[in-house]
This record gives sequence, C-alpha cells and structure tokens, in this order.
Amino acid sequence: MDTKTKQSLVLSAIFVCLFLKLHVSNAADSVTANQSLSGDQTIVSAGGIFELGFFELGGRYYISIWYSNQVVSASTIVWVANREQPVFDKFSSVLRILDGNLLLSNESKTPVWSTNVSSNNFSSVKAVLLDSGNLVLLDESISSSEPLWQSFDHPTHTWLPGGKIGFNKITKQSQILTSWKNSEDPSPGLFSLEMNRDGSNSYIILWNRSIEYWTSGSWDASSRIFSLVPEMRLNYIYNFSYVTNENISYFTYSLYDPKIVSRFVMSVTGQVQQLTWLEITRQWNLFWSQPRTRCEVHATCGAFGSCNNISGLLCNCLMGFEPKSPPDWYLQDYSDGCSRKTSLQCGTEDRFLEMHNMLMPENEQSVEVRSADKCGSFCLSNCSCTAYTYDSSTGCSIWTGDLLGLEQLAEDDSGGRILFIRLAASELMYLKSGKGHNDKRSLIIAMVSAAAAGLLAINFGYFLWKKTLRKRREHKRKHAGTKINYGAGAGGGKNDTELPAFSLKRILAATDNFSEANKLGEGGFGPVYKGILPENQDVAIKRLSKKSGQGHQEFLNELELIAKLQHTNLVRLLGCCIEEEELLLIYEYMPNRSLDKLLFDPCEKTELDWGKRFRIIEGIAQGVLYIHKYSRLKIIHRDLKASNVLLDGLMNPKISDFGMAKIFEINQTEANTNRVVGTYGYMSPEYARYGHFSEKLDVFSFGVLLLEIVSGKKNTAFYRFEHSPSLAGWVSIKIVNFSFFCFSRFEGFICRLLTRRGSYGKEVEGWR
Repeated sequence: MDTKTKQSLVLSAIFVCLFLKLHVSNAADSVTANQSLSGDQTIVSAGGIFELGFFELGGRYYISIWYSNQVVSASTIVWVANREQPVFDKFSSVLRILDGNLLLSNESKTPVWSTNVSSNNFSSVKAVLLDSGNLVLLDESISSSEPLWQSFDHPTHTWLPGGKIGFNKITKQSQILTSWKNSEDPSPGLFSLEMNRDGSNSYIILWNRSIEYWTSGSWDASSRIFSLVPEMRLNYIYNFSYVTNENISYFTYSLYDPKIVSRFVMSVTGQVQQLTWLEITRQWNLFWSQPRTRCEVHATCGAFGSCNNISGLLCNCLMGFEPKSPPDWYLQDYSDGCSRKTSLQCGTEDRFLEMHNMLMPENEQSVEVRSADKCGSFCLSNCSCTAYTYDSSTGCSIWTGDLLGLEQLAEDDSGGRILFIRLAASELMYLKSGKGHNDKRSLIIAMVSAAAAGLLAINFGYFLWKKTLRKRREHKRKHAGTKINYGAGAGGGKNDTELPAFSLKRILAATDNFSEANKLGEGGFGPVYKGILPENQDVAIKRLSKKSGQGHQEFLNELELIAKLQHTNLVRLLGCCIEEEELLLIYEYMPNRSLDKLLFDPCEKTELDWGKRFRIIEGIAQGVLYIHKYSRLKIIHRDLKASNVLLDGLMNPKISDFGMAKIFEINQTEANTNRVVGTYGYMSPEYARYGHFSEKLDVFSFGVLLLEIVSGKKNTAFYRFEHSPSLAGWVSIKIVNFSFFCFSRFEGFICRLLTRRGSYGKEVEGWR
C-alpha cells in the first residue's frame, strides 16, 4: 500500500476518533415538558436566525439568546434570562418546563430563574424560540395564539424589530432596556432607557433609574421621527410607530427591508445605539447613537473621574486619586469612580491642586465672597468641601462630597475654567515633587548654583554647545524625510485616529528616569519600563535601544500600524515620544506580563487552567483574523510568538510588537522579501528558506503557538532531544502514534464504517 493511502487512513482514523467525542446539540426550536436543556445543547429558531442555550461570560453561564453563526458571525447576545443569577456548571444546570413554567435550576438543583406564570394544563406547555428572537411560552391546549409569557415583554439590553418599549397603564409596569454592567457582566448596569410618562410620547435615558440625562424629544407622527434625533431623517431604514390606547402605550419598529439584520441597544457606555450587520465587513455598523459623545453621559467616569473626548483615554482619575475597582476599570466600567490615595485632614493642613480648562462638575453651590483667597478659605473651613472655583464675573462656587461630571476640555475651548481640587498636603507635595516642581527657596538655590557653574565653565560650555548643536542638526536631517502620519490610511484616505505625543520630561517622571526598579523586561526593540502618569494611569513604555537590531523604520512601522488597528485582542497604543535621541512608545499596561512568562515558568504555569488556555487561544485567533481580514489595513505580523502576546488583568490576550509587520494591499495574497525577520521555529518553511510570505506565515506561527499553549512545552526546547528539531515535529510523531493506537482500539468499528464509503472499503480490507 502506498504512502498516500496510509496517510488517508490515518486521517480517517483521527476524524472517527474525534467524531466519537462530539456532542450533538439539540436542533429543535422548542423546549417541551418531556425535554430539558443543559450543557452544550441549544435550540434554534425555525429559520435558523436565533439560538438559545448556555452562554459563558467571565467564567459564568447564562441562558441567553444570540444570533446564529449563519446570520451573524460575531457572537452577539440579544437577551439574557438569569442576568442577575448566573450558574457555574452548565452540564449540571438544567432549563426545563416544570409546573407550566420555563425554569432554570443551577448545579445545586436550586431554581435561579422562572417565567413565573400560571397554566391550567402543565403537560401542554412548551417554550418556542421564534425567528424574531422572541422566546414565547405557549399552552397548546388553548386555541388562542396569545402566549402565556414572552421575552419581548421582558427585554434586557437589546430591542429587536417587532419588540415593544412602552408602559402598561393597568399594571403600571414598563418595558425597560437596561445596560450590562460591563462587557463581561450582563447584570443590570447603571443606564436604562424607558418611555417617558409625562405624556410627551418620548424616550428618556436614566442614570441609576433616577437621574434623566437624555431625551429623544417628542414623537412627530407626521414625520415619524423623534424631534431630538435628527439622524432619523437621513436615509432611514427603520419604520417606527407609536401605539396608544386605554391599556397601553408603546413604540415598536420594523425594517423596510427584512433582509437587513439590525438591533437597538442600551450600551454599557450609557448611549443608545442603532446597529446594523454588514456582511461585507462582517462587523456591526453604528447607524447612530445618542448622546453623541460619551462625555455627555451622566457621571460616565464616576466620582472624581475626569472625562476626555480628545485623548485615547476616555476616563482618568484626578491627580491624587486612584480607581476604586481596577478590574472594572480595565473593562471600561468606570461607574465606581475613583477614591483618594490620602485621606483629607479636615483643616488648614489640606491644600488645593489647580486643574485648568475643566468643565465644572454637577451640583455647584454659590458662596457670597469677593476674592479667590476667601473662596479657598471658605472651602477649607468646611470639611465636606472638596473643590472650589472663583471667577470675577460669576463669583465663588464650591462643591461638597463626590465630584461628578468632570470633563477635561481642549486647550482652545473657551468654556473651561480653573477648578481647585482639595487634597491632603502630603499628597500634593508628593505630586509636585513627582512632576519636578520645587518651592521658591529651592528654585533660587538652583538658579544661583547654575549661574556660578556657568561662569566658571563658560569657555568649555561654548565648545559643548557647538558640538550638541551639530548633533541635533544631523538628527533633524536624518528624520526630515519621514513624517509620522498616523492619520492616513493605507490608501491615502483620512483616518480619525488621534495619537497623543508625550514629552520626554513626562516620561522620565513616570519611569523615575528609567530606573531598573521599573524595568519590566527587554526584547529585540529594547527595554520596556512600567510608568505611572500623573493621572495615575499605569502604562508600559518601550524604549528603542541603541544596541537594538531594530531601528527608526521599525519604530515608525509600529507607530503607524497600531495607531490604526483597534481590536480587543491587540495591545492599545496610547502615545509616543520622539524627542532628542529618544524613540519611545507608550502602551496600555498589561499586569500579567507576556504569555511566555506564565506558560513556561514551572511555578506560574499552574495559573493557566484549561479554560484560560482556551480563551487565550481564541483571543489570539480573533486578533490574527482581524489583522488579516477585518482591519483597515491587511497586515502580516511576521513575529507571532508567546513573548509577543500580552495578558491583561483578566488574562485576555493582546498581540503586540508590530515592528516587523508588513502591509499588504487588500487584494494581495503573497509577497517576497530579501530580509527575513522574525524568530526561527515560528517561521513557515517557505519564508525561512526563500523569503516567501503571506497570511500563511502568521497561521503557521499561530499553530506553533497553539501547540505551546496546549502542551506547555517551549518550541526551542525540542532542538536537542526527542529526536525532533521542533515542537511541531514532535507533535506530528505523537499524533501518528496516537492515530494507530486509536485505530487498533476501534479497528472493527472503523473498518465497518469505512467499508460503506466506496473505494476506501477495499483499501481498508487490503490493509487488514
């Protein structure tokens, strides 16, 4: 028998072994009295549009409805049943019909969620998932088509076409959209959308179900739009309608083109968003959102948090404050706000920190004093006073308790004022010393010392000045031809990405002058340091080393690419610094370091259980798929490996280090290079030998990385043992051995199965 036939048999054996492991999910569209749902089982609507089952979020499981993969390829949940009471083991938790209700019991057999309705005939009740995304509870013994219960009457955060958001005048209950707490927690968040009960036929968004901060404006029946949502006038594809009678008032909507997939969401950002699915880009497209900017959302950054629509960081804690809940902060849930690092002394020991060009916080209180000094003294005398401002035209204003609604405005915005934040004296002294400020006495001493030193060494100083000037001119000439343009796309189109430029002085203060204590590690680019910005933001700072094999071009390459790439599984670039001889990149800080630190360290690898490893593999795959297919630029990373995968506080993977990456044209599939870069062992053979590369290069690297994650073994560790030059070679030997073992164990079954498949039968019989 030839080699090709044997390979076919081996593959068939592997597929059969895997087939025996597969769990067949329930393809029905309903749950009946004789049928339950658990584990990986799901029900699918008749047209295959929606699916219901257990969905994992943050290590917890929820009975959810989501779009099927045939309709929307991105995982998109539209409804959650047990959003306040998750279960932790989907295989021992059960969703079933009991006593005429749909009931979810957890691993302890304790009910955690129920439809809570009454029915006369328990055996005839069933739950059906419709193609509209509506889960209905029906009594088949009743001829009426009216359901006993339906999920459309109990929406969570998504309003689907055909659903209703309104008010029941009899029961005094409303259908309310409530945001998730954050992207990993579907429990009710702070923001909710409901129908206004003042008779204006409008919607309002509430913060904490109490404070209104946005309204849609009244419904105009003739134009069929809300007065304060002008986006509805432009190429609108939705048909909204208003229905009212003596029992109920509600809004509903449909799509003029039923082929369009769309949803209306109360987002975790505090904005309502209308989204449509674009099959071409395989992404959700934002049709409109209100309020238009996140800083318009009430208390979006929480207490003592400052909102900023200008920079890449939406929320920052004020100086002298830190996030109350760092894990939530990393998930962009800023609702808990910030807390003081140092408690106030309540007296004259406290001091004030000037914050320039600020939009004033909420709950301003006027005080009758006639000078800035008296305004500050008045605030100091009140232990509950946390900030004040003084203006000759408006007078003195103070704030007590938590500061909400702070916003940092642009320098050219005339609406900003100076706000004085109350801090403990020790905290203010620490902040000033960290920024390099000194008191007047120290300043005078420094000036006298500098003058004396200058007079004593004026001739030598002149020589050094000339030499330095010459170097700077050479440096400018070197970089004159390169423009760091991170605002243009690959095809010359405009991109609205704005990347802040950090001063070297600010970087030195953040890293304590690049001290060894702040050094996180070192790669091919150079050392990486941990830094703490004045806003109490932890960052990672990459510093190009003069000894590095990489240089100015790699720096510009990474700067340009990451500024344009926005994905949850790609590391986020916060800014850069190009000053004097320094080339610096500032990234979001990853507290769990790089994947190789945890994966190959005998003491730390125990933290990576199988659930975490699977999520890491999935996240890396999503990141690679994005840069290959869905990003604005088609990118080949060329150096995908464990040390270039960083882990955030929740162990979510983020691909980093795009210095070696190459940009492809949208329709380009392959290219060649005379300069082979990357890490041997992760390179595909055609690239390592001939410089031929394509998307397959990253796929090959991902395969090696996947083997490392699954086996816990380092690729280079196989160079001198196991009779294999690489981990991939070792695994292929093990797979072949396992295949023949599997084949021998199930030989009779496999042969009977394959005998029914045409020509393979003769080959198998001959081989036996």
